[in-house]
Amino acid sequence: MSTEPEQTADAAATITAYPDGPLLVRGDFALVTPGGRAIGTRRGAVALCRCGRSGRKPFCDGTHRAVGFRSQA
Repeated sequence: MSTEPEQTADAAATITAYPDGPLLVRGDFALVTPGGRAIGTRRGAVALCRCGRSGRKPFCDGTHRAVGFRSQA
């Protein structure tokens, strides 16, 4: 099973849910708060927290490993 997403011609961005880890967003995307304020990103890829324990939310800081986070997908 490959962990790399299949890129389609019309996809501007891909989101990959890594087992027991973050959501990796790649491509052309905008990250904004619920109020619409832009959250700066410096790369074409970011890892977003799924465990809820990151000290850098919404970004992943690896805390999922320390707390034993397990995902369904």
